[in-house]
Amino acid sequence: MKDQEFISRKADHIRYSLSSEAEAVESGSLHQWNLIHDSLPDLNLSEVSLESDWFGTKKANPFFIAGMTAGHPDAKLINERLARAAHERSWAMGLGSQRRELDSEFKDSAVEAIRKQNPGLFLISNLGIAQLIEIHEKGSWGPLFDLLERSGASALAIHLNPIQEAIQMEGTPRFKNGGAALKELSSRIRIPLILKETGSGMSRGFLDRIVPISPAAVDISGLGGTHWGRVEGLRAGEGTLSHELGRTFANWGVPVAESILNAKAAFSAMKPGPMILASGGIRTGLDAAKCLALGAHAVGFAKPALEAALQGDRVLQQWMEKIESELRVAMFCTGSGSIRELGSDRIERRDS
Repeated sequence: MKDQEFISRKADHIRYSLSSEAEAVESGSLHQWNLIHDSLPDLNLSEVSLESDWFGTKKANPFFIAGMTAGHPDAKLINERLARAAHERSWAMGLGSQRRELDSEFKDSAVEAIRKQNPGLFLISNLGIAQLIEIHEKGSWGPLFDLLERSGASALAIHLNPIQEAIQMEGTPRFKNGGAALKELSSRIRIPLILKETGSGMSRGFLDRIVPISPAAVDISGLGGTHWGRVEGLRAGEGTLSHELGRTFANWGVPVAESILNAKAAFSAMKPGPMILASGGIRTGLDAAKCLALGAHAVGFAKPALEAALQGDRVLQQWMEKIESELRVAMFCTGSGSIRELGSDRIERRDS
């Protein structure tokens, strides 16, 4: 893959992901659920704790910034700003695809700098399943583990994006033997392995199939936010097959709430089971509270974090503080003093 082609495509992704046309907001499912109001919670707002468990490590917040962009000039400032804020507020952070570092001689010094400048940051590296399958088939695992070491990765996310790859003009929709590749990676890797969708959610059938792989976590990334089928259709432009496919599959996927419940059911017999990370159209701390009550262990944001980061450090910090405060108020008004207490007895599905 040519470096300039990669850079151009990633710049397109940032631009189009900020467009309202790329959002499948009408397909979200969180509006179908209500948290149960408690008029007399037996606690003070100041006592509400957002502390969460991240792969055995306590963090002050159950939030992460979902992987969005990496490997090109525009990504440097965005990721450095996001990383600083995430480190300061005890959020985790995902990187965008690091494919370019495996496909060329390019070495992303910005990622190494992020780790050095933010030593306590939980940093999630990111690679696509198509690239993992190629590594598996060639038996060339060294470069991947060298990349993880250089990045100072706390975990590795393998992103699963079939609808995007099928519609993207330059896509690589080659997913055969993906299960075998993931199983081998799981046996080799020494940091948590996360299986991550990219906005189309996770079905119960898929989640049942990955139980033997025993990932440390799944990021269900449900339908309801930025939809990468839409993004690739917009990139291609009117009059192209990709544009028509993007319109046809504009609402393809499993919504956020259903995806969380699918994962909770699939992993119910596993002790301990994989962490359930919820992302995909999460816009407020109230959305996050609903996800946690449904069974998620942590909640991620992509587009809202990007929009705030593009406005500067101060705006980003203010947005993150707002998200934390919204979650804290939701917990207080359901009588939940901790994330553990914010469970299924605090939420109900609407009648209509």
